[in-house]
Amino acid sequence: MKYVSTRDKGVSVSAARAISQGISQERGLFVPEGFPQVSMREIGDMADMTYVQRAAFVLGKFLTEFTEEELLALAEKAYGGGKFDDEAVAPLSKIGEREYILELWHGPTCAFKDMALQLLPLLMAASVEKEGLARETVILVATSGDTGKAALEGFQDVPGTRIAVFYPENGVSDVQKRQMMTQEGENVAVCGIKGNFDDAQTAVKNIFTDPGMAARLAGKGMAFSSANSINWGRLAPQIVYYFSAYASLLAEGEIAEDEGVNVAVPTGNFGNILAAYYAKRMGLPIERLICASNRNHVLSDFFETGVYDKNREFFETISPSMDILISSNLERLLYHLHGEDDGEVRRMMGELESAGRYRVSEAAQKALREEFAGGYADDGETKATIRRYFEEYGYLPDTHTAVALSVAKAYREKTGDSTKTIVASTANPHKFADSVLDALGAKNPENALERAKALEALTGVACPPQLLAALEKPCRFGDVVGKEEIGGYVEKLLGV
Repeated sequence: MKYVSTRDKGVSVSAARAISQGISQERGLFVPEGFPQVSMREIGDMADMTYVQRAAFVLGKFLTEFTEEELLALAEKAYGGGKFDDEAVAPLSKIGEREYILELWHGPTCAFKDMALQLLPLLMAASVEKEGLARETVILVATSGDTGKAALEGFQDVPGTRIAVFYPENGVSDVQKRQMMTQEGENVAVCGIKGNFDDAQTAVKNIFTDPGMAARLAGKGMAFSSANSINWGRLAPQIVYYFSAYASLLAEGEIAEDEGVNVAVPTGNFGNILAAYYAKRMGLPIERLICASNRNHVLSDFFETGVYDKNREFFETISPSMDILISSNLERLLYHLHGEDDGEVRRMMGELESAGRYRVSEAAQKALREEFAGGYADDGETKATIRRYFEEYGYLPDTHTAVALSVAKAYREKTGDSTKTIVASTANPHKFADSVLDALGAKNPENALERAKALEALTGVACPPQLLAALEKPCRFGDVVGKEEIGGYVEKLLGV
């Protein structure tokens, strides 16, 4: 299977090149040339598979240059060996009669990004080898919190790679910041920025597509790539867990064969819910995709109006990984909804860059409303949802999962839709202990370690040992730069 650029579909590359390169030179994102189909018989067969087997099967539909044996070995290395603290890797927790929380945070950094970033470094190394590229790969990452640590963990001391992560200095939780600042490894670097995630993401994209920088790197035997979800190798593994969730529900007798389900996802950069859309296009029986935003609800407004407008106040919320106004992965959806018209995508992305807004076609807006439902929850609603789920069900969601739970509830009440719903749970609640304690009306110690202990004592939900370790380790990284200084920082770091 080939991959084309959303901004120039004349650019056609292999899966290995899409993964190793990360982003097309004209700043387009790589998308598959078509959607491979998975039959209900094949989905039923997945019910008896392990997560490793499910991953190899689904990825095999897209990564046709890789053999089944190669994909099984890579998936085993990513998800086996006790790296995840639950044998199911991505287990489901049933809430009430019609809601299932898909827990995607049982990996080494306690966030859903592990589901892709334990595999991406392996895929990238294999892709570089398949492409015959004798070079060092430099990974640049902009993070709103969880991607940074998951990428650092995945690429730590991987031969032939270096990684630098940029995070908004005041836009991540204390635990997220400590996880990054204490990262081990000889090939890693971490830097805060005086700005928000969008500033970091824009700077990283500019560096990726700077021909002068690329030439200087090539002269030193290096090339950039990305671990953000703009990289197809980061997005493809996320498709797997929606198939896996459905297969698990079949195996447990919770749904009938071919029964439709809704999927609700807390969304910032649009990668997680886009993966569910791709699963649906492949044949997974998903009815409605519920896109849940926080107070930065540029996406829910977009679904309502067909206008994407980032010209608005930016808010720092208790769900910081969703504090985003430029959702990069939406570009892939726009390409598909506009009949693979790369000219239309160039127009919209150009308008976004010049004016900060664009409007989709009437046909695309109609398709959006048929596929998606958008909604948002502010911090008050998020805290109320955390408290309600803990008091009524004994279940403790984090601040991002609570946004999805709140929006899914509002959707059901507004529409009367009683379809069984899978809710993507994106982080362990201890990553946001201060906000969760506030939601439960508890005292909030000033020290992050004491907050973790207080939340554990109050709820009986144990703080994962790796989070406790991060809170106790000495910090290795403390650099902070202005958003306009990111390029210079990278040049100095790499000696170019």
